[in-house]
Amino acid sequence: MPYTSFAVAGAGPTIGGRIVKALISRGASVVVLARPGSGSTSNPLLQGAKVANVNYADVPRVSTVLRDNNVEVLISALSFAALQAQIPLAEAAQAASVKLLVPSEFGMPSEGATDGVLAIKSQFVAYAKSLGIPVLRVYCGMFMEFIPWLTGVELGKFHLLGQQNKPASFTSLDDVSGFVAHALTTFPSSSLHDATYRIEGDRTSPEDIGALYEGRDPPVPAVHVDKLPDGFDKQTFLQAKFAEGRISAGWDNYLDKDVPENAASGTKAWEGHHWKTVKEVLGF
Repeated sequence: MPYTSFAVAGAGPTIGGRIVKALISRGASVVVLARPGSGSTSNPLLQGAKVANVNYADVPRVSTVLRDNNVEVLISALSFAALQAQIPLAEAAQAASVKLLVPSEFGMPSEGATDGVLAIKSQFVAYAKSLGIPVLRVYCGMFMEFIPWLTGVELGKFHLLGQQNKPASFTSLDDVSGFVAHALTTFPSSSLHDATYRIEGDRTSPEDIGALYEGRDPPVPAVHVDKLPDGFDKQTFLQAKFAEGRISAGWDNYLDKDVPENAASGTKAWEGHHWKTVKEVLGF
């Protein structure tokens, strides 16, 4: 039978909160695991969900919340800086006999990664599996809504670090959250346990998106730079990955190359759904 009871950690205003909203819209029972002082109770995306204020490191307390709410699936949407908190969450999930764990992926493929944040994600999945908890991974490339942030459009230019002509995967926040909710509430467990779905709303390159901005009225010029503006540390990291082609949902870390035919392999699993394009999301 499909899953009906969920817990979400990291239910902020971007992907986590939207997953909560998508699950609630499908009639699911959702408890939000919120750290004290996180402000989750004021997030309109969480309407209809129960909010439990817990310290993620308090394994007995978290496991009690999961057990008392009959949680079948624990979803993590924690940010890069909070990824280590997934370890005690997994331990609590094991103690509460949670049936499935959805780790914080929702970006570049991490399977087979050997360094940086992707290696941390991959190592966590291995740890969760060692606890006997099945894992579902979802890769989607970059959220379309983050494109202006990535390129510093608010500064009046579309900044491109070097050459940015490699095809990449872009998916809207609502499509990612909608897919996660659709899969978890309709797919059989055999299609979810230790499975990976690669989804892609649109496939294009940063340079091609820059051309769209240049065609706006008034135009936003696309400029190639050797260094992004001061303070753009995360954007610099990500643009370097774009230049290598690693933002494709089809990237294979074992082969160290993009496999384009895999990038949208999971997209067709949501039959009849219209996937938003970059043009639609950015208003071109």
